Amino acid sequence: MGDQHFKETVELTLKVIGGKWKPVILCHLTEGTHRFGELKREMPAITQKMLTQQLRELEEDAIIDRKVYSQVPPKVEYSLTQYGSTVKELLNVMSEWGEKHQQRDE
Repeated sequence: MGDQHFKETVELTLKVIGGKWKPVILCHLTEGTHRFGELKREMPAITQKMLTQQLRELEEDAIIDRKVYSQVPPKVEYSLTQYGSTVKELLNVMSEWGEKHQQRDE
């Protein structure tokens, strides 16, 4: 597991879904389609600018889909792509690890 390929692929994974906010955004989107305002309300500590940036990056990496409706006021929805839904397994592993870590500290 300590070979160069392993390290490179872990680094790539972190580049795509790492950071403080992307995993949280993805957790919300595993529940279904969300509008920008809904995501912002569910994550009050994130700034609008950061949420926009993180959503754009996830869209560029084909993890999420952005659907724009031509109406007034504008309506935009975000959802996981078919490929993006494969991240659920990784989020489950992260959640299990977090639970073990939390119990260790108690």
